[in-house]
Parts: sequence; structure tokens; C-alpha cells
Amino acid sequence: MEGMTSRAVTVGFDLDMTLIDSRPGIRATYLALSAETGTYIDADLAVTRLGPPLETELAHWFPEEAIGEVGARYRELYVRHAIEPTTAMPGAREAVDAVRRAGGRAIVVTAKHEPNAKLHLEHLGIEPDAVIGWLWAEAKAEALVEHGAGVYVGDHLGDVRGARAAGALSVAVPTGPCGAEELRAAGADVVLEDLTAFPAWLESYAG
Repeated sequence: MEGMTSRAVTVGFDLDMTLIDSRPGIRATYLALSAETGTYIDADLAVTRLGPPLETELAHWFPEEAIGEVGARYRELYVRHAIEPTTAMPGAREAVDAVRRAGGRAIVVTAKHEPNAKLHLEHLGIEPDAVIGWLWAEAKAEALVEHGAGVYVGDHLGDVRGARAAGALSVAVPTGPCGAEELRAAGADVVLEDLTAFPAWLESYAG
């Protein structure tokens, strides 16, 4: 625990359904992709299971050999359809600001295409110290260790696994597809109702 406390000055955050509610924009992008390709995609179902890489979801709707090309087209459509409708999750800006007030660094580590992740944050006025994309579950540990993060905040079981792989404290919020008990069972060290509770928790933890 002493080792984790000394590293807690850097806090990592997941993006989708942790810092941002990207469901409306992702839904719109899937509908546009469906219309363009002529392939049925249940966009309402897809947005209930955000977290894993895009290719995981596309595999439900497209043959394996098409996923690379379709994924590239999705990311192009995303810029047009997904940035504007996306909103910040309650407490997101305040959570990042709380890390700064504590003298720390806030980074975003996400499975999302990194340029699109940056567009979201710029659009919403959320300013982390670094944004690292293309990392999912245990692979998130690469960036967390590189940046010396002692805490990782996320909404998915994959985020808990990433934190544990990095030796970081796992702080979970049940604001995405995973419930509080599921997150605890996966090994989350702390489960908060949402990010509005994060500044008080961080102050207590740092103290």
C-alpha cells in the first residue's frame, strides 16, 4: 500500500462511459455504417456493451476478412457523427481537476482510436496531461506503468484487469455496462457511485 500511495500522484482514467457518454454518437455512427454497407447492425444493442475494442463489436456483424476495412471506415464516419452528440459524464471535469489540485497528473488510457479520443476531450474541454489510445484490458498496464499511475479509474471489468496488471489501485464506477457487484467481484479496490464522488475520495486517499 505504501508503494501505491507514493504513485497515486498520477491517475489514469478510462474514456467511454467513465469520462464521456459516447452512446448517442456511437449509435449514430453504427447506423451510418449500416446504411453505407447494407449490413444490419443493432446499434441499440452495440452501445450497451461499450468497452472492448471496436473490432470486437464489428465481429458480431461482419465477416472476419471485412473487419479491417470496415473498422477504418467506421473511424472516418465517427468524426462526422460521434463527436458533437457526446457529453461529459457527471463529475468528469471535476475529477480531472481534483487530480491537478492534488498536485498530480491525469492521463486517459482507452481502447478507442487515439485521434478520436483526443477530439472528444478537446470538444468537451477536458484537458488531461496525456491521452493514450488503442489499449484494452491488461494492455492498459503498458501506459499506466510507463506514466507511473498509481490509480486507474474505469467502468468496465477490462479496466479493473488493466489496473491490477499495472499494480495500480482499481477505482470503478458502475456508469457503463458493468454493475457495482460485478466490478467488486472482478477485483476493484474501490467502487464509487459515479465520478461526482471521486474528488472527495481522492482527498481522503491522499490524506
